[in-house]
Amino acid sequence: MTDATDADLPRGIGRPATGALTLAGYTRLEQLDGVPAKDLLALHGVGPKAIRVLTEELAERGMALG
Repeated sequence: MTDATDADLPRGIGRPATGALTLAGYTRLEQLDGVPAKDLLALHGVGPKAIRVLTEELAERGMALG
């Protein structure tokens, strides 16, 4: 399993969100392309701020949440 500190996720989402996403198997930003925001919000530690940051970071790379 990948440690949250090794995850390729934006730092701006915060440590709780990074840990929650990593535990759910998301270690790279690209893996979130097409994933519904409501699924991510269901993870303990992922809140509206994390969704906003992820949405912005994905958009910069031509990707989006589902």
